[in-house]
Amino acid sequence: MTTLTREEIERGLAENRHAPGGAARNAHAEVLAGAAEASGDTALFREALDNLINAYLYSAESPKLLVPFARLLQEYDKDPGAFSESATHSLFWQFKWVATAIGNSPDIPLESAAGWLDDMERRYRIAGYSERPVREAEMWLADATGDDERAERAFRAWRGAERDQMSDCHACEDNSQGQYAVLRGDDAQALDVWKQVLEGQRVCAEEPHRVLATSLLPLLRVGRFDDARSHHLRGYRLVRGNESLLPSVGKHIEFCALTGNESRGLEILAEHAPHMSPLANDRDQLVFHGGVLVLLRRLQELGHGQSPAVPYNGVLHSVCELHEVLLAGSLDTARRFDARNGTTRVSDRFLARITREPLVGMLPLGVRSASLPSAAAAGPAPAPVGTPTESVPSDLTELVGRARAARDQGHPAADGLWSQVAVLAGAGAQDEVDPLVSADVADHRALTAARGGADDAAAQLTAVRDTYRALGQAERAALAELRLATVAAQSGAEPSVIRDLLGVALRAAEALDPTDPLRTRRIALAELASIRVGSYLRSVEESRQGAGHGHGPREDHGHAELSAELVAFVAAYAQALPDVVAEAEEVLGRVALAQDDPERALPLLASAAARAIGAGRPWIAVDPLVLRAGALSSLGRPEEAEEAARSAWENAAEVTDAETRGVVLLTLADILLRRANAPEGAEEDARESAAQEAAEHALTAAHWFDQAGLSADGGAQARLLLARAHAHTGRTAEAAEVLQSALPDLLEHGDGQAVAAHEFLGDLLRELREWHASAEQYLQAAEISKEWEDPRPQARFAQSAADQLSSAELVPEAVAAYERALQLHRQAGGAPIAEVRILRSLAWLGLRADMTEVAVTSARTRMDEAAGVLASALALDPQSRELRAELAQTWHQLAQVLDRWVTSREEAAGEAAGAEADAPAEADAEADADVKAEAEVEALRLEEVRLWERAAGLYAELGSDHIQDRLQCMNNAAWTEHELGRPKAGAERISALIQEIRALPEEAVPEWVLPQAERIVAGLLS
Repeated sequence: MTTLTREEIERGLAENRHAPGGAARNAHAEVLAGAAEASGDTALFREALDNLINAYLYSAESPKLLVPFARLLQEYDKDPGAFSESATHSLFWQFKWVATAIGNSPDIPLESAAGWLDDMERRYRIAGYSERPVREAEMWLADATGDDERAERAFRAWRGAERDQMSDCHACEDNSQGQYAVLRGDDAQALDVWKQVLEGQRVCAEEPHRVLATSLLPLLRVGRFDDARSHHLRGYRLVRGNESLLPSVGKHIEFCALTGNESRGLEILAEHAPHMSPLANDRDQLVFHGGVLVLLRRLQELGHGQSPAVPYNGVLHSVCELHEVLLAGSLDTARRFDARNGTTRVSDRFLARITREPLVGMLPLGVRSASLPSAAAAGPAPAPVGTPTESVPSDLTELVGRARAARDQGHPAADGLWSQVAVLAGAGAQDEVDPLVSADVADHRALTAARGGADDAAAQLTAVRDTYRALGQAERAALAELRLATVAAQSGAEPSVIRDLLGVALRAAEALDPTDPLRTRRIALAELASIRVGSYLRSVEESRQGAGHGHGPREDHGHAELSAELVAFVAAYAQALPDVVAEAEEVLGRVALAQDDPERALPLLASAAARAIGAGRPWIAVDPLVLRAGALSSLGRPEEAEEAARSAWENAAEVTDAETRGVVLLTLADILLRRANAPEGAEEDARESAAQEAAEHALTAAHWFDQAGLSADGGAQARLLLARAHAHTGRTAEAAEVLQSALPDLLEHGDGQAVAAHEFLGDLLRELREWHASAEQYLQAAEISKEWEDPRPQARFAQSAADQLSSAELVPEAVAAYERALQLHRQAGGAPIAEVRILRSLAWLGLRADMTEVAVTSARTRMDEAAGVLASALALDPQSRELRAELAQTWHQLAQVLDRWVTSREEAAGEAAGAEADAPAEADAEADADVKAEAEVEALRLEEVRLWERAAGLYAELGSDHIQDRLQCMNNAAWTEHELGRPKAGAERISALIQEIRALPEEAVPEWVLPQAERIVAGLLS
């Protein structure tokens, strides 16, 4: 093994401290500890041991920290004086990690665990520390061994002991106390204890990460479903891929399994497949694998046992196989704990966990997950939590009666009822099924086939027609004839064939017995179908004729003729068949919208909805109301649009079609979010309420689109709107999680939406301070928009990416992005402020690596270039306040560059002077150089003052809106004069500003400005 030098070890330790947790970091820390021990440098060895302990802690191998900790403790016992105050504090702090590690290791005998705890208590008492951490460790050990009395005593002693510098942070203590409450069956108490952590008032490196995960099931049990959803979306982002937080990952997987989100759980499992192999931390493995086992059991119950899961030890397993492997390993681990603890508590709790039943049938999360493959054991998809369900009778006769009544009324529930009839009839609910019932079931199947575009739909309908004829059901046969014509039109048959079939259907309706109560309806439906299909056929024929003669279709697309026919139809049947006329008026409204005449469409759509509702068929009113809401929104009439959308949703109560429900909710959500985003109008509380309601509707809309198989279409739009609603209400992490899940779908909706989605996600990630990920989204938007004729969007995205890369301290990448943005802005022209901000950013980036004369000269050049761009722009628009403010800011920042350069030179000079004090004086040339340097520094400081004076002068011209900027410049100038030995001049400058401020109206200046200015004067003269 190559021997490392002290410098190499120290450099390695510095790098290792900032490396991501995991096996690689641990291995490197082990090498460094070995090298430090071999070096014989005990101080370096202690530092390496401390680093190794920290590396183990933040990984899945935390129990390994026991060995290096014991070594470090030996070093302390040998020579306590060799440990600094901070090193001693670190050692005693690590004792708490050891207490946790011994509890997580079933191979450590109980006597040894108790011995460690006793040693911890003794050392803490001698050192004068509170017993608080000791009692917490005692509580968890007592709980694991089933000694509930001792656990409760320790809990109370923990709570009662004083907090001191050895106490865990409030967030970690809240986590533990809440977990203890959950184990005692008090979910409400746990949630109350966790409140400040969950609300972000108490945080640390691992909180609220762990509490968010642990709170999921308690929230479900107390019925706080929205909070549970929120905690999952927020919390999973924090623990994703974090090796030391795998137990929390397991809790998120378990949550998905118990809320009808098994596909989401499977995706999370796949993301953490590399961690499925046995872990060094037995407790963490038990918690992580326990959550996975809940999911695998649910998948088996849903009929997915033979579906592929994830690899284990490098071998891909099916769901059943992985469940068997993990269950055997977990039970073995739990029994080892039991054997060590002398109780079955660990096994009992584990078995109770992995056999939990779902807590919610379906809790929509908003995120996009791939659907699970169909399985025989899987029943119909559950409705979202809170959706009312209606019982279905088990008696076939009663069920058929309800199905026929719903069918005759055109009720949306008819399809579901006939499906249940088919199940009961096929299962032999009665010895002999009525032939008419069999015909009705076949009719339902044929209609379903027709709607789905099945190739044999026409054949099925023909067979149904013939069966109804044979049974003497002329009215049903006539309807089958009409459906045959419709299927022919849908399949693109020749116009002549379609017209013949429509004629047959109409004649069949007219041939019905005049006393048949449905005769008029069948005739009207055939006529309406002929009108609608006839319009389509005319357009097809005209298109063919036009293609043969070089002519296109008519300019009005045949709308005038169609409208005339529909108007006549409405007049003929307005009194007799209002629900059928409603459909005709809806078509008239659609025609008006197609002709870009929403004002004409609005009364037609309103009338259609009113007729349907008046006829007792409110579900028919849904489509015209949705169209009306959209038209009103486009006309800038939000209140009326919202009223129409709400009416659509109210009348959709009996609609069972998932797509329709999704469309209605998406429409309402969109209108509400527009209202929330309106710059004027409602109060802030009302806008916030509108955004929250929009989120609720968008969430449910996404669920229904998923059920309709439209996740990539309507589902993507619903998720985009949901993300925007979450962002509006400050739920940024949830918005990002939802949008990221929908992004692949949104990218297929055209370049415009793809760019908008990337930009929106970039904005969200920026707010979350995920700088690098944010930059990637802006760069993706720039890449898509580079083919656009206008280069300005690409320039803007490149600049945004550069800003984030700069924040991520990726300097070369940021410089490249800024240079590209600058090039694009100049290519497009007309963006001087963007150019200036890029130039200033480039100036500062050049100073990050090193403060040298070359770097400062380059930064000055960039700042001068920025001032030149502004001067040119001001020549064209001298009154622009924004340009003048940017010029003041440029002078201000140039002065700051010079100030940093002066400070750097003075620090270097101070270090050199210290070195010279230990060495003989050199030649007089060095003294001359010092004099020259002092003169240069003085010149730079004078230039700083002039620049800040110029900036302050511009800010003064811009008025009281810039009083804070002006004070900052004058403060900098005053203190620079103080360094030049002229404190009075600086104080006079600020005093003059104070007099100006006092003369201004009180509301024109922030209240802190005047006291701050007065403190500056006092400081200058002290």
